[in-house]
Parts: sequence; structure tokens; C-alpha cells
Amino acid sequence: MLPLAMMKYILVTGGVISGIGKGIIASSVGTILKSCGLHVTAIKIDPYINIDAGTFSPYEHGEVFVLDDGGEVDLDLGNYERFLDIRLTKDNNLTTGKIYQSVINKERRGDYLGKTVQVVPHITDAIQEWVVKQATVPVDDDGVEPQVCVIELGGTVGDIESMPFIEAFRQFQFKVKRENFCNIHVSLVPQPSATGEQKTKPTQNSVRELRGLGLSPDLIMCRCSTALENSVKEKISMFCHVEPKQVICVQDVSSIYRVPLLLEDQGVVSYLSRRLNMPIDARPRKMLTKWKEMSDRSDRLLEHCSIALVGKYTKFSDSYASVIKALEHSALAISHKLEVKYIDSACLEPGTLQEEPVKYHEAWPHFCFGVRGTEGKIHAINWARIQKKPFLGVCLGMQLAVCEFARSTLGWKDANSTEFDPDSKHPVVIDMPEHNPGQMGGTMRLGKRRTIFTNDTSVLRKLYGDADYVEERHRHRFEVNPELKSHFEEKGFRFVGQDVEGERMEVIELDDHPYFIGVQYHPEFTSRPIKPSPPYLGLLLAAAGKLQSYLQKGCRMSPRDTYSDRSGSSSPDSDISELKMPSISSE
Repeated sequence: MLPLAMMKYILVTGGVISGIGKGIIASSVGTILKSCGLHVTAIKIDPYINIDAGTFSPYEHGEVFVLDDGGEVDLDLGNYERFLDIRLTKDNNLTTGKIYQSVINKERRGDYLGKTVQVVPHITDAIQEWVVKQATVPVDDDGVEPQVCVIELGGTVGDIESMPFIEAFRQFQFKVKRENFCNIHVSLVPQPSATGEQKTKPTQNSVRELRGLGLSPDLIMCRCSTALENSVKEKISMFCHVEPKQVICVQDVSSIYRVPLLLEDQGVVSYLSRRLNMPIDARPRKMLTKWKEMSDRSDRLLEHCSIALVGKYTKFSDSYASVIKALEHSALAISHKLEVKYIDSACLEPGTLQEEPVKYHEAWPHFCFGVRGTEGKIHAINWARIQKKPFLGVCLGMQLAVCEFARSTLGWKDANSTEFDPDSKHPVVIDMPEHNPGQMGGTMRLGKRRTIFTNDTSVLRKLYGDADYVEERHRHRFEVNPELKSHFEEKGFRFVGQDVEGERMEVIELDDHPYFIGVQYHPEFTSRPIKPSPPYLGLLLAAAGKLQSYLQKGCRMSPRDTYSDRSGSSSPDSDISELKMPSISSE
């Protein structure tokens, strides 16, 4: 791989509808380029006026993804990190709010020397400057400056919110020269059931609008339910001013991990190599071989493992996107197909039995295998603890496990978090001193923090490879009350992980239980397809009845379950004798 003379920029836009899959396609493009030996970074542009995603309800845009530096960002950055195995920063997520804030701050300082501050050129210039600066920030462990920057523009072409960004990139393509910039446009090719015919008109209109704004797509990636017919490709080619080979079919596939392979098979790498003047070697790429093995293996799985996900925002699966991905990574590692049962924690509460008995009776059988919803989670935790079902509590899930144990075993019937009951006589979870209740955005304990293991026999420590400490990402305002620690440990409820000062409780484990783990951090944010997160891997192993044998083998995998040249996490033999229903409780 020869060094590139200049940074290469790939802009991914979307048309027809939002949520069309731009994030997965942008991640997949980056993945196949990284497999060629290039260093790739990614930027997500969100046209909303919010400074970041930190104050969003999960029902707005899905989960809030947290980065090492504490950035609260769009969930698509999670896709970038998982696909490309990189570490991004908060400035890799650009919003209208951030751009306007930076321009207004400059205006207040007098940087514009009395000029009238306008969308063009000041806002558009600020966008371009941000992209150029952020594109050079290293994101790989080797610290090498990226060579390719994939930029995803959120929303749909034609939205009034995204107009300044479209104009910025219209100008940008000429500043960086044609051989350093290309545009991938993702569009929808619907197939109405009434006729079964693939319709090209939405794509034609979308591309026409994009070209009218000054950007001509180099590749048109068509999202469709089935593979594009040649006649449809030729029609899109004719009306959208591209060659047929520039029309790429991205049909529905069995796993998102097949998307990079789909793009590779249609010559996307060779086209980008020519279009952007990138001298890429034609040798077989080991990284894509691993992806193919992983995808094939996912399709062949026969045994199922069921996980009950008890949460407050279960009506929208993207609310727990990283949790689901972490579970999928771990299930794949132990050769099981994951089945997730979403359970609204509010439906498990006794009050629901009186108000909506149907929901109550539907929720509990599914499981038994704000303030709203917390009591339901506590009921679920109690059930998992008493029935000795594998349990993983994440963040609030861990805090509520502490509340449940205090009520049921210590006899503190009013034990609670001060978040939900400020007047509790047994405040087992309390507000952190640095939390500012007057302002919501950016006031949590955020980002990568070190957790020190304090116990040599900890199950979770063994799952982490017997490490002395781990560094995981946090997002919380409340913590376990350290003054009450001794009361819990006397009863076998152990705090086996603490922060570097020894003041904050980070990991809980329960004696005499197959797998009862709680973590204050969010391990799902650092899970990768071929490097599953240890707490989630432990949950799946316990669910499959294989945790003890895995630990006895020194947390090593069976050779038949590993990927080619793979190091790190894999799985033990996966013969399952009894399907068990573990549970995970999350925010």
C-alpha cells in the first residue's frame, strides 16, 4: 500500500426516506477500504440544532452512544467503531448546534472584524474547516493519521436543516479537487406488493434534487428488498447520469456483516481506487475473510439462546442498539442464535395488574423463563436472583440490583435511590457530588474510566483475562452509597470492582449464584463483532450452561469455534443441554 498524497473524502448522502441504512453503508465502505490497508476515519453530521445527543429521549434517535472522551453522540458512531474497530472522539459527531455555537463564539470575540456573519460563507466555511481538521485525528491504536475520511450526512436530501451542509460540500469538492472527493448517494427502490415491480422514480427524483443542489453522485447505492434486476439498473443509470457499474445493489441480507462483502463483490473498492486515485493492492484481504467466516457462521447457527431485556424504552429497539449488538457478538462467539425478548419493565409492576391486567399477564410469562418502570425492574431482578437465573445489570440495572438486595435480604424495605425517593431512610444509591442538577447536558460522569478489581476470585475479572483493571465507558449521575458497603458484603453481595480512588463501586457479584453481575459502566460500547464484551459473553455462556467449563479452561476457546488467525475472545464447545432464560436490566 503506497502512501496517499492527500486525504480522500467520501460523502454519504441519503434520499427518499430517513433511516435508509446510510450508517451501515458508510461503515461498510470504511471496512472494505480498511481491509485494503488504509487508515480510515468517519464523521457523522446531524443537522439538528442540539449541541449533542446527550439530552435526547431514546425514542427520538435511539440510544445515546458514549465515546472514550465522554462525547454523547449519535448511535451511528457506534456502528463506525464496531465495523472499523476504531476509537472516535466527540468532534467526529458534527451538529448544526455545534457549528452555530462555534461561529457565534467567534463573532462575540470579534474574529470576523465587524463583518456581517452569514450562512454563506461563515457557516459553510466553519463546516469545511471542522471536517478537514477532524479528518486528520488518529483513530487507530497505532496513532497513524487517517488516509480516508467517510462522512455521513444525516437526514434526507432536500431537508431544510441540511441545506448549509450540502452547500458546504458543494464548495468543498472544488477546494480539495475532484480526485480527492466523491459522493455516494443511498436511495430506496421500493417494490410494491401489488405489482412486484421495482420502482426507480423515487431514486430519479432524489438524484435530480441532489444534482440541482450542486452534488453529482459517483455511486448510487440502492436499498431494496431483493436484488436489482439488470433492466432496473440500466434505467437508473440512464436517468441519473451514471454508468450501470456505478449503480450498486444493497438488498436485504441475513446479517449486517454481509454488507461489506456485498459492496466488495460489486467492485466498490476497485471503483473507488480508480476514482480517488488510490493505489490499492489486489491481494486477498485477510480482514474480509474473517468477515465472511463470521457471516457464514451466523447463518449456520441452529441452537438458540433467549435473553429477556427488561428496560424502560423497549418499544423502540434502537434504544438499546449497542446492548443488542453486544449480545449478538457474544451469542455468535458461543455459536448460538440470539433471541431477544423485549419486556417493558412497567408491565412487571403490581400496579399494572390492577390497571392493565392483560399487559401484566403477558409480560410476566415472557420474562419467566423517570421513575416509571424501576419497580418492575426490581421485581425482575428479585426473580432472577431467587430463581438463580443468569443476570447482568448495566448502569441503572446494577443500582437497582443493590436496591433489591437491600430490601429483600438486608430488610431495608424503603431502600431506594435518591433519584426516585429523595427521602428514603436507606439511600443505597446517591447523587454524585459533582452532579449539577440545574443543567442536564454534559453533567454526568462520562467517558472512559478505570475500574480496579479488588478480588482475585471475581468471575468478571477472570472473564477479562484475569486483568488487574479494565477501562470502560460510563454515563451516570448516581452511584452506590459507599458508606453502606459493609452491610452488603457481610451477606455475600460483593463489590469486586472500584474506581481508582476506591470510593465508587463499579462491579457487583453475588456469591452462590451461577451468574449475577452488575456493572456501573456500559461494556456494550466497546464490544466488537470478533471481540465480544466480557460481561455479555459471561451472560451468554451462563445461559448456555457453559460458563464453568469456560472458566476451567482458563477462558480459552475451542479451536473449532475460532475465526481464521483470530486472537482474543471466542467460545467453548456449545452443546446446550437446557435452554435457559437469563435477563439483562438496563437503562
